[in-house]
Amino acid sequence: MIKEFRANGGKVEGWAPLILLTTKGARSGQERIIPLMYVPDGDRILAVASKGGNPKHPDWYLNILAHPEVTVEVGNEKFTTAAKILTGEERARAYKRAAEVFPPYAEYQQKTSREIPVIALDRPTK
Repeated sequence: MIKEFRANGGKVEGWAPLILLTTKGARSGQERIIPLMYVPDGDRILAVASKGGNPKHPDWYLNILAHPEVTVEVGNEKFTTAAKILTGEERARAYKRAAEVFPPYAEYQQKTSREIPVIALDRPTK
């Protein structure tokens, strides 16, 4: 999937628009690449740590907690940024936006008692 994404300008046949998020492993320190739903929010991208409504956070989210510096690939664009965990009203608004882009996110929150984290991935200012 990662090879297809990179070979086709971010498009993967049979999938909704995706991003590639590169994190550093929380314990291993090794680079990890994860495909995620592309959720645009103005100039930034939102990453939703839903894990399909699983009661546990996805590993990539734990990696961000340990090492917030990440690399984002969207289409042919690639940038490095500090991932920002959203809270309160900002998180609620962002989660609503994410569910507009990918409606199953609303169902995922209903499946779990944990608050599903939303992470802002801001493009660097020029």
